[in-house]
Amino acid sequence: SGNTRQFRNWSDYILKYLLITSTLLFTVLGLVTLVVGLWGLINKESFAQEKISGIGTDPMLLFMFLGLILALLSLMGCVGALRENMCLRTFSAIILVLLEVQVLAVAVLYSLQGQIENYLRSGMLAAMVRYQDDLDLRFIIDEIQTGLQCCGADTYRDWGINVYFNCSAPGVQACGVPPSCCIDPLENGTVWNSQCGVGAQQLDEFSAQSVIFLGGCLGSISRWINQHSGVIVMVVIILLGVQILTLFITDRLLHLNVTTGKLMQKNQKHILCEWPQ
Repeated sequence: SGNTRQFRNWSDYILKYLLITSTLLFTVLGLVTLVVGLWGLINKESFAQEKISGIGTDPMLLFMFLGLILALLSLMGCVGALRENMCLRTFSAIILVLLEVQVLAVAVLYSLQGQIENYLRSGMLAAMVRYQDDLDLRFIIDEIQTGLQCCGADTYRDWGINVYFNCSAPGVQACGVPPSCCIDPLENGTVWNSQCGVGAQQLDEFSAQSVIFLGGCLGSISRWINQHSGVIVMVVIILLGVQILTLFITDRLLHLNVTTGKLMQKNQKHILCEWPQ
């Protein structure tokens, strides 16, 4: 029968519906990510006229972009698996390109590992300069300093790069550090003390060690990566493995379509994907 010729054994059914299910789940995940990014922009009033100029650097825009790409790509794979048409071939080609880009990125990162610390240092110092002006950067820096128990890029005195924490600043924050640098930022264990880091840059290391974290965050990040290198490698292997498995499934389905004459190339010369009816 036609079904027997198209699917030569039960495993082909499993592969097809595994691809449909997984791509459908990733489509939903992409849409959720897109909505989270859009909600973040709306919640921060990033579309307001006075803020629209800085929307290009908003991290929520990255959520929207990644969510949109993930949703469209996954939907393409889902429709392609359902219809078994050219959409599946396009999906397979894009996955192959993405896989090659990721492998290339890993190779580049490995070859530039001696320079990565310099890039991270430049990025963190630039973020520290905008600490008070960008709520997203402030949140990220505070999470890093609190989570890794560190302060500044290389030392707590790096905060002098910020115009508000510089010792020449006129405000109360002069020569201070953010409260996320403090060992105990909670006053009486309950109230957040935003002034706990005031004047910390003027303290020597012996005096400062009882008030703030002395170590820079670059060293803490490096130690964290070394401590969790096994988990990181495992995650990378799993991600690459999922994509390779996806390529295998799509190649199998495409091979079945070619052998049974169901890949309708002549009727779809100008149509990338056909929506199921």
